[in-house]
Amino acid sequence: MSLIKPIKIGNITVEDPVILAPMTDVTDKPFRHIVKKHGAGLVISEMIASQAMIRQTRQSMLMIQRSDIESPMAVQLAGCEPEVMAEAAKLNEDMGAEIIDINMGCPMKKVVNNYAGSALMRDELLAGRILEAVVKAVKVPVTLKMRMGWDDHSLNAPKLAQIAEGSGIQMITVHGRTRCQLYNGKANWPFIRTVKDAVKIPVIGNGDVLTVDNAKQLLEESGADGVMIGRGVYGKPWFVQQVIDFLKNGVRTPDPSMEHQYEVVKEHFAAMIDHYGERSGVLVGRKHMGWYSKGVKNSTEFRLLLNQATEAHSVKELITRFFEEHLATS
Repeated sequence: MSLIKPIKIGNITVEDPVILAPMTDVTDKPFRHIVKKHGAGLVISEMIASQAMIRQTRQSMLMIQRSDIESPMAVQLAGCEPEVMAEAAKLNEDMGAEIIDINMGCPMKKVVNNYAGSALMRDELLAGRILEAVVKAVKVPVTLKMRMGWDDHSLNAPKLAQIAEGSGIQMITVHGRTRCQLYNGKANWPFIRTVKDAVKIPVIGNGDVLTVDNAKQLLEESGADGVMIGRGVYGKPWFVQQVIDFLKNGVRTPDPSMEHQYEVVKEHFAAMIDHYGERSGVLVGRKHMGWYSKGVKNSTEFRLLLNQATEAHSVKELITRFFEEHLATS
């Protein structure tokens, strides 16, 4: 029996609620395209600062670019001023966003120090004003991503979830850690059930889904309606589809062949160069190429050489040599 079923986010149906998490400097247009192409139910942009969005900085404009297969396009916004968040949401709606996601989960100091991200969980009144302002500003569905609370003494995610539902939020994602945990310790999947029990809208569980068994256990312990995956897709854009196959049919789909992985890597790197230009594309690309090679023979040497490369043609040559050597001996 399938452990997942379609969910409704406002007027949008997500057939397979296994979702790519919004991750800064990771879930850009090239990576979202690759993951969506491999079967993800929904992909979400990197977190975009609402102030930068209103100024329409070059970086924020890059972040909201999308490929056709990404529809429905989901954009995540961060900020601490209701009016600014509302304006940024409306701008994104006008530019084609079909879902607006509000970030109240980012634990990073530079975000929290600006009273955004998970810092908003400490001020339920302000959080509620932001949620209401954004929902009223747009016609598209608005969703929320948050943590369990600021620390172990303020686990207020269930209460904030009720505030969100009352404000018109259509889906909630809960990362099973507090802000003060950052990414340390283990995600508390059973706690997510307290949020699920507090609201009627879909609740998605997030945190530490690195294997298909992790995904199944998260759903069983949390009662969540779906799973959001972050680090588990590093270098494995096909992992989301493997999770879907396992949750729906109990099938453990193997990793794709080395030939397929080679084609994915070449496509992904070319897309990054096209998206960012050569200099930035190489810098961003080296990180992803390193992740793709993890666990493969001679990958340490490959990453060492990769991190010294500064031109696209040099990276392409290293990719070709690395994968073709493995294909020749497999």
